[in-house]
Amino acid sequence: MTRRFCLSLSLLIFATVSLSLHAGQAPDPVGTWTGTWEGAGGNGGIEIVLEKGKDGALGGRVSVTGELAYKATLKTVTVDGQKLSWAYDFPPDESLEVKMAATIDGQSIKGIWSARPKAGGDELASGTLTAEKK
Repeated sequence: MTRRFCLSLSLLIFATVSLSLHAGQAPDPVGTWTGTWEGAGGNGGIEIVLEKGKDGALGGRVSVTGELAYKATLKTVTVDGQKLSWAYDFPPDESLEVKMAATIDGQSIKGIWSARPKAGGDELASGTLTAEKK
C-alpha cells in the first residue's frame, strides 16, 4: 500500500511539474499562419510567415488577398509572452504603415490591424484578423 501510494504521488508530482513548465513557456510563433482579415469595408485571406534570421531575430512576410491583394516584408516582429505584433509598409501606398497586434492561443491567433500614415496622424482603416498555424 505504501509503495503504491509513493509511486502514485511521484507520478502526480511529475505530471504537475511537467504541465507547469510547459504552461510557462512562451508560444513559438515561428512558422506559417493562414487565416482571414476583415475591416475597412472588405475582407480576404492572410498568410503570415514568421522566421528567425541568422542573428536570431524574428522577421517574415505577409500575403494579403481580397479586393486589394499584395505581399510585404515585415519591418518589425515582436513577441511578448502570448502577445505577437508586427508592422510593414503598405505596398499600394508606401506612405502608410500597417500594424497588427494579436494574441497567440495554442495554434491560433486573433488580433487587430490598423493602417496609419508613417508621418503620424489618425488611423485610416482598421479591422480584425484570425489565423491558424499550419
